[in-house]
Amino acid sequence: MCEANAYIVENGKEKMLLESVDVLRLEGDGVYLRSAFGEQKTVSARLKEIRLMDHKIILEKS
Repeated sequence: MCEANAYIVENGKEKMLLESVDVLRLEGDGVYLRSAFGEQKTVSARLKEIRLMDHKIILEKS
């Protein structure tokens, strides 16, 4: 499996946002995420970093 977990930085700490993300799409001022299980979220955030070896997506609130 190639999915990654998405985290959002709040108060300098990473907080789990969504597990097993298989779709990430930048939409205007936000980010759309969909998990392998069909769960969907759209957040007002910007992409900060993707760590492929750690299977991590890091977002920051915009």
